[in-house]
Amino acid sequence: MELRQIRYFTVLAEELSFTRAARRLHVSQPPLSFQIASLEAELGARLFDRTSRSVVLSTAGQAFLPHAQAVLARLDEARSHVARVASGLQGRVQVGLAGSHFLGPFPQFIQQFRQQRPEVEVVLHELKPSEHLQALRDGRLDLSVSRNPLSDEQISAALLWRDPVVAAFPPGHRLAGSRQISLAELRDEDFVFLRLDSSPFAARLFDACVQAGFAPRIVQQVVEIPAALNLVAAGLGVALVPASLAMLRADAVCTSRLVYPKPDSDEQRAAKAPGSDINGDVYVLWRTDNAAPAVAAFKKLLLDWAGVLSVSGGCPAPGSPAVPPMLPGIEAL
Repeated sequence: MELRQIRYFTVLAEELSFTRAARRLHVSQPPLSFQIASLEAELGARLFDRTSRSVVLSTAGQAFLPHAQAVLARLDEARSHVARVASGLQGRVQVGLAGSHFLGPFPQFIQQFRQQRPEVEVVLHELKPSEHLQALRDGRLDLSVSRNPLSDEQISAALLWRDPVVAAFPPGHRLAGSRQISLAELRDEDFVFLRLDSSPFAARLFDACVQAGFAPRIVQQVVEIPAALNLVAAGLGVALVPASLAMLRADAVCTSRLVYPKPDSDEQRAAKAPGSDINGDVYVLWRTDNAAPAVAAFKKLLLDWAGVLSVSGGCPAPGSPAVPPMLPGIEAL
């Protein structure tokens, strides 16, 4: 049984005229009559009672009609579903992120994306930063929101928004009133650090301190930045944190902008100042061979949204009253 035969049958059942049905199907009457006869032969029953003046559905035809209509309806549904999946309007996107990113602007994007594309399921996975890359490579994640801008043959990365690193101090600290400091001024401090074994961002901060001439004296290690800020507020040490998240405890910690010494020679100018490349900038990472339309659409909209966010003033502090940018319309894709 062919879909063409089912379609011919349903049109003839609606028109009850070979002439009108053939015209509607854009075929001549002999092929239409042949296909109907072939269908009847396969089913072993006459579907139409024909006279010289009329064509009417037989009892068998009346029984077959709802089944034929259901087959064609399911086919239309399948076509529509495939088209929506292929255009990124339906599907599933698995996104990995550290807990601190739930406090930044990313949830605002998710809320807008779900309103615009309700048939795309977005699944958020809270993971340690060190687990993101392997999850991407294994296919357990489609995208990662991370402060680790790694790119290689399998993984690509693109900047979402800038987020400079600041030094955070407890109230009353000797440096608490400084608007800006150098990393070297922290050489004698106790540090609250993110866990070095689970955070590439923490490893970069540690290396920056070493380049500035000292190994930080770490007295406490935590998994998330908000926990580090709470320990700083309690007076257990100082911390290096992204500026946007430092605002979480603006009521209990003081921050200073990091500055770097100006080079004195051409050789120094050719090299980076110690620690001058440390930042808390946020990136989106993805597997280069992931061609899923829903993932591609999510990534494009996220990058477009982040671009508007940067133009409007960069990454807002958590709880900022700034109005987030609106997503572009679906037709823009």
